[in-house]
Amino acid sequence: MNAVTIERVQSASDDVVQELAVQLLDAVNAGAGVSFMRGLQLDEAAAWWRKIFGAASSRTVILVARDDAGIVGTVQLQPSWAPNQPHRADVAKLIVHPRAQRRGIARALMNELERHARRQEITLLLLDTCKGSPAEQLYASLT
Repeated sequence: MNAVTIERVQSASDDVVQELAVQLLDAVNAGAGVSFMRGLQLDEAAAWWRKIFGAASSRTVILVARDDAGIVGTVQLQPSWAPNQPHRADVAKLIVHPRAQRRGIARALMNELERHARRQEITLLLLDTCKGSPAEQLYASLT
């Protein structure tokens, strides 16, 4: 089993965007509930990631998990834009590549995301997921 490292990505090279786009496409094709429908094209996924990096604020955190083969997971911390909610953020696009699932990567990504949230004094994390999904079980186990 390859060692996995978690890192924050603040600006995206073409290679990172491409790897994340493939990750998103694979998740969508596997039926993950990540707000995209089957039929998503690689160029559309890459454009979406470029938009995410382009719109990211200084408080946004985009994490990736890497092993020897490249990016195997990602998650985002999207702090609230509302001035009266500096304590609140959304958790978005927790994705682990199917070949890397069941290795604790999603949990490691969420633990690191929570560390970043605490550093920013974010005390309320919100997310949505599909009822009965493996993701729901993961999130419930984090409490």
